[in-house]
Amino acid sequence: MVGFIKKTILTANILFAVILYAQKTNFNTVLNGLSVNNFSETKTALNKIDTTKISAYDKATWLYYNADYNFRLDNHHFAFKNITLSKNIFDKLNKKEDVIDCNILLLAILSHQNNLKINTDQILNELEKYLKTSKNLDKNIKIYNRIATNFYKINDGNNAIKYFNKMIPLGMQLKDTATTGQVYTNIGVVYDNILKNTDSSLYYYKKATPFLIKYQDNQSLSYNYNNQGNTYKNLKKYDSAILYYDKSRAIPLKKFIAKSNVLYYENLSEAYNLKKDYYNESIYLNKLIVLKDSINDIKQNIEITGIKEKYDNEKLRADNLQIEADKTRNKNLLIISLLLLLFGSITSFLVHKNNKKKRKIIQTEKLFEQQKVSNLLKEQELIAIDAMIAGQEKERQLIASDLHDDLGALMATLQFNFENLQKHKNSADSETLFTQTKLLIKEAYQKIRRIANVKDSGVFAKQGLLKAIINNANKISKLNKINIEVRSHGLKNRLENSLELTIFRIVQELITNVIKHAKATEVIIHFTNHKDSLNIMVEDNGKGFDINNISKSDGMGIQSIEKRIESIEGTIVIESFINKGTTIIIDIPL
Repeated sequence: MVGFIKKTILTANILFAVILYAQKTNFNTVLNGLSVNNFSETKTALNKIDTTKISAYDKATWLYYNADYNFRLDNHHFAFKNITLSKNIFDKLNKKEDVIDCNILLLAILSHQNNLKINTDQILNELEKYLKTSKNLDKNIKIYNRIATNFYKINDGNNAIKYFNKMIPLGMQLKDTATTGQVYTNIGVVYDNILKNTDSSLYYYKKATPFLIKYQDNQSLSYNYNNQGNTYKNLKKYDSAILYYDKSRAIPLKKFIAKSNVLYYENLSEAYNLKKDYYNESIYLNKLIVLKDSINDIKQNIEITGIKEKYDNEKLRADNLQIEADKTRNKNLLIISLLLLLFGSITSFLVHKNNKKKRKIIQTEKLFEQQKVSNLLKEQELIAIDAMIAGQEKERQLIASDLHDDLGALMATLQFNFENLQKHKNSADSETLFTQTKLLIKEAYQKIRRIANVKDSGVFAKQGLLKAIINNANKISKLNKINIEVRSHGLKNRLENSLELTIFRIVQELITNVIKHAKATEVIIHFTNHKDSLNIMVEDNGKGFDINNISKSDGMGIQSIEKRIESIEGTIVIESFINKGTTIIIDIPL
């Protein structure tokens, strides 16, 4: 099998800096786009600014925002080029605060590249010097985070934790709970990857989670769940690892989407490999191959290295211009020519290699999809027929049972009352018998209505799955004094009717289990649509249970739920800890 490298994500606490000191150009639309990760709006706003007609300071500001925009899209070589040019202009204009902002973003860009060897000592020295006099808490937090991340990259765990811890009191002063959650996640990463202390790493990951949930920092929460998955994988608890990878993948991201998905797919395929589930491993390996074609760290590293060398050489040429101007110019031209030649050769080789790989993958996937579609069509025809017949038969049996056991007994009693009423119509008991008969008729009418309502109580003809579950959750919340929240991520279209019915019954049974057994006060139900699959996650804060000791007699209906899920070719993963609640994740193919 292919050898794997553990992929743990370090939370990046880097936000773009707002540069306003000497601006004449209006960058408000650019800032609005970046603040909500609306990259289309950001790109349009940047393109509308004519950089040939603005001041040097505004040109440097434009380059800074363009670097931040490309950084969030994982275009790190373009981001590095723009931030290097921006810093150079701010340095010449003696704008020290803006130079520091550039240094922070520079370190963030470099930290996202693997196997890139660029000396960052000068940048770190400039940041340390700035910290001695700075009273800007926001910027100081970002600087400590960057320095700590740099120590992490060189495997200096103790210094990394030291600088991460410096961020917490500053975040408390700013009442920024998200910073605390991100710091705890990062400390967990250091314990996991460098200090090799899985107990401490898992402790800090769990400690970070409530801060990230409270602040709704989905990006960091997704990374945190991914890192918990890695820790469980190291402990050889592969089902728990897969559970947290799925929880991480279920959270929608707004930036660094491509590279984050690469890490998730690598981690999931490795976990399934270690679990010896080679079918699921192959699924995520195929997804990984397709996604990696769109991201090329080697190409970006070469371009970043070339840009860095070019910048350093130009700076050296400026410092020694009076002494060796001609010699330095010729040397730089030679270096640039060689880099261009090297870059062209490598690019041609990579393009040829990638095209060849893509052709093979497309041919393999085409054959696989044709066979898969053929099999699915046959299976779905049989399943649909069986499900329809089984559903109709079950509904008939239910109505027949209600009529015989409930309404039948009531009608027999009613008949007996009529006979008594007829015998004693002139007696003193006739009034009492008449009242009883009237009550029995009313009760029979109500039972008939109930049976009719059960027959027509489907969630599917008018309202649809999601609305039916929300309505059901609201009713149960009012009756049982429990808060049930339903969250949807991308589930907009209706599903096939029998599939909606099955999913509704599964969720209904899970909620019943929580009410009967968990003693929970809060339940959160997530629906996440992944195009080819539907992910359902049900979390409660109840008393939990030991999943290894659950039996048929416990009344939780786990086997019934599993059979329903099996009938629609889905999978279920259950994780529960005593006094810490229960999480159930269901994946259903669409």
